Amino acid sequence: MNLLASLRYLVALEEHKHFGRAALACHITQPALSNALRALEQEFGTTIINRGRVYVGLTPEGERVLATAQRMMHERELLEQDLRGVANKPVGNIVIGAVPTAVPIAARFAAMLQAKHPGIMPTVLSMTSDEIENGLEKLSLDLGLGYTDRLQTKTSRLRSLAQYTEHYFLVQKSAEPDARSRLKIGSKIAWEQASKLPLCLLTPDMHNRSIVDKAFLDAGVSVKPILETNSLLTLALSVVAGEVCSILPGAMLDTVRGYAELEARPLENPVISTPIGFMMPQSLRTSHTQQAAFDLAQNEAWLKHAAEHSGLLNS
Repeated sequence: MNLLASLRYLVALEEHKHFGRAALACHITQPALSNALRALEQEFGTTIINRGRVYVGLTPEGERVLATAQRMMHERELLEQDLRGVANKPVGNIVIGAVPTAVPIAARFAAMLQAKHPGIMPTVLSMTSDEIENGLEKLSLDLGLGYTDRLQTKTSRLRSLAQYTEHYFLVQKSAEPDARSRLKIGSKIAWEQASKLPLCLLTPDMHNRSIVDKAFLDAGVSVKPILETNSLLTLALSVVAGEVCSILPGAMLDTVRGYAELEARPLENPVISTPIGFMMPQSLRTSHTQQAAFDLAQNEAWLKHAAEHSGLLNS
């Protein structure tokens, strides 16, 4: 039995929650994956996987094996990067998870990181806050970009690097499209006034929606949207195509600046500002690719670039 390969299969199974998808990710057949995992159980003399007609989960013993497997995969990646590159010329993969509102900034960051270090291949994934935090703790992610204030409300083994502050805009059709063929930044509007408009909002399961709902409550009102979606792009396009308004954070608003028919109005009373930052595990040894990403995340030119494409957008 190839112990390292079998442990990699176990990590893939827990990540994909499905035998077939895990086998596909590992480029082997499903029977080969199942046989390797059974051999792993025989090696350790204990049941690792709760089996049913579909994948059910891991046993308590399996969770302990998984934690060791994740650390071993992390150390393997570090060793491979050490052998393939050096600190000033990192080579390897880096997986970045970002909450949907921060995906445009994560994309810019990944592109700049790859341009600076051609040996790095970034992967950017759109994920929920819970998925990012779990992925970082389980070492399936190298970096997470999201709501760092969440880390203060829970026991976490993650640390963070501040990147920018998220502000919020009401987006509506413009009465007079901008002559420069770009989105117009209009006058400020109170959350209480915005509550009276027909709104398209994110679904309640998304963390950004909880921020928006709380802002309305702090303004003394509650809202019932006429359209909901889990896609931030849909929020903007529904305003273009329909008769609704929406609420977008600056980083997402920046992606639709080319729509001259739209107007964005900064929301006030209350003014909501949410810190967004990179998150990473507290204590693990970092790879060359992770260190390159940390260095860029603290670079003054990068932070200025991120601020120009998020926040208040020079409103």
